Amino acid sequence: MDSDGEAESEPEAGAAAAAAEAADEPQTDEPEAAAEAEGDSGNGSGDDSDSDSDDGSVEAAEADGAASDEEPVEAPVVAKASTESWFAARKSAEAPSQPTDVEDGSDAGSDEDADSDSDSDSGTDVDDEPVDQPTTMFKAVRLPVDQPTTALKLPPSLSGSGSGTGTDTASGSAGSAAGDSDSERTSVFLPLRADIPAEQKAERAAAKAQEAPAAPAARTTAPEAGAAKAPKPAASAAAAPAPVQPKPNPALAEAERTRQQPLPPLPPLDLLAELTNTPPPPPTPLRTTVRRVRIWTPLVLLLLIVFAIVQMVRPLPPPVLTLSAAPTFSFEGGELKLPFPHEGQGAVEVEGVGSMGTYGAQKPAPIASVTKTMTAYVILRDHPLKGSQKGPEIEIDQKAADQGKAEHESTAAVQKGQTYTERELLELLMIPSANNVARLLARWDAGSEAAFVEKMNAAAKDLGMTQSTYTDPSGLLDSTVSTPQDQLKLAKAVMQYDVFRKIVNMPNVTVDGIPGRIENNNNILLKPGVGGIKTGSSTPAGGNLLWSANTVVDGQNRRILGIVMGAKDAEQLGQKLQLAIDNSYKIIQQAQKDVTSAAVVRKGQVLGYIDDGLGGRTPVVATKELKAIGWPGLQVKLALTDGGKVLPHSGKAGDIVGQVSIGTGAGKVSSPVALQADLVEPGFDKKLTRVG
Repeated sequence: MDSDGEAESEPEAGAAAAAAEAADEPQTDEPEAAAEAEGDSGNGSGDDSDSDSDDGSVEAAEADGAASDEEPVEAPVVAKASTESWFAARKSAEAPSQPTDVEDGSDAGSDEDADSDSDSDSGTDVDDEPVDQPTTMFKAVRLPVDQPTTALKLPPSLSGSGSGTGTDTASGSAGSAAGDSDSERTSVFLPLRADIPAEQKAERAAAKAQEAPAAPAARTTAPEAGAAKAPKPAASAAAAPAPVQPKPNPALAEAERTRQQPLPPLPPLDLLAELTNTPPPPPTPLRTTVRRVRIWTPLVLLLLIVFAIVQMVRPLPPPVLTLSAAPTFSFEGGELKLPFPHEGQGAVEVEGVGSMGTYGAQKPAPIASVTKTMTAYVILRDHPLKGSQKGPEIEIDQKAADQGKAEHESTAAVQKGQTYTERELLELLMIPSANNVARLLARWDAGSEAAFVEKMNAAAKDLGMTQSTYTDPSGLLDSTVSTPQDQLKLAKAVMQYDVFRKIVNMPNVTVDGIPGRIENNNNILLKPGVGGIKTGSSTPAGGNLLWSANTVVDGQNRRILGIVMGAKDAEQLGQKLQLAIDNSYKIIQQAQKDVTSAAVVRKGQVLGYIDDGLGGRTPVVATKELKAIGWPGLQVKLALTDGGKVLPHSGKAGDIVGQVSIGTGAGKVSSPVALQADLVEPGFDKKLTRVG
């Protein structure tokens, strides 16, 4: 046919170029090239069967080259095609009279058979002919192809020659086998999954046979005639055009993809056995236990070491001084019984120790001139005096001079324009209880009486006098009220000023500018140990006395504070005040007798211990005898403290580590405490086993 003629003429036209390219490449593997040349020499003419076989070989090579993305795969195909083109050109030169247009299939087949018979029967004819050995014996280097990477698996029908007949397939397989020898195969295809079963292969072959078109009769007859003689080696790829091939199934030609899931990681011992090519022993309960022990034992030991190091470097807990002795001490003698009156209300307290008792309703009531105690406290707080100081001079105004002439009030006869020191005015305020002087001091301090009253109430709030209300600085108004316990809070605060204590303990006083001697209304100030603070009387309030007394206990003076309010069991106001004074003196006498001391802590007595926080306890003892002030039935509390020092983690016996104290304020007594034995820092075992 014309197409065949064109296919034969194309190799002839490019034979020179192919031979030139082949001559430029290096000569390698001469025996294999000679064998390949002998195989190619058998194809003397461009018959259809040989051309089909050659075309199948070329297509198989092209398929292999397409399966791999690497460029070196194309080199063997090009070199082989160039060699085959050279042989085709040579045959054309030897038979110039051979027609190029073959229309009769039988003639072409007879010619091909003749050529084939001549080639196959006289194998020595080709050997006798002169051959350009360096040119013909050429074989390009075939680079290895990474077959597992391409992972192409073609059906058997697509891997042979281009024809669908058994003869063509066999010849194509032979050509492929001849082209790829065992020595050239540098890699082995390992499928990612099992091969296709035989049943599936048969089904696919049958389906492909049905889909393949029928081959032309002219092209089928010639190969059968030629195949009956002897199998031919692969001819040149350019000798004949490629026959029409059945369209391959894309599903069969695509790269295989694995569907296997990744295996889970192996256990450490199994992985080690696989890496060392040592199969693991069969699992048994004993081996499993031993393996777990081997794995976990180092980890546990490492954790224990880390834990021990952490325990050793952790800071120690701070030591704590704890009281182990009885926290309270009771004085002997039974219950205290003070001679409290049957009317009114009152309270008694030992400064720094506590209350000796109260009586009455303990409700707010008018306090009359006892109010001047708060007036003096605010003046001394804002304008303090110490020792023999007299303070600034204050001029008497007209209002104070006019109020000094009042008949129904206790006043001081001062004149306008006179000047008195702060101390002198405080004496006139507290001893004769002058109302006009109280108002003068209020105006001098705050600018007005109302502003001073606000300061009085603010001071009461600061002292904790929650049940007291002040409405004037003198106490003339019955709206100024308070309770016994609130007045004792004020007494403790104001008695801290030594100037005030000296003034209230004076039974009388003489002030320049005022005729005569001024007597104190508290007539028991000359009694032993009796001190005064302030008297007060009015019809609504009755007789009132806020007093102080002293008693000597263990060579030291102890101050007793008390108040009697609401003495009304008398006809006249002066008698009511005297009744309050008399009742107060009875209470003072009994309190002075009952207030005593007792040894609460003995020298060397174990009072507590130092707890190091890890179970260690070191006893502490008192360094001297400690006596407390009290009265029969009183319970006092012991307090063991560090005395403001940081407790050590170690120390020697006898080291002072704190103090024990009884009472509060001025009546507080204390004694140092020391270690009874050496204080040792916690050891390794205690540090290691601590959990807190």
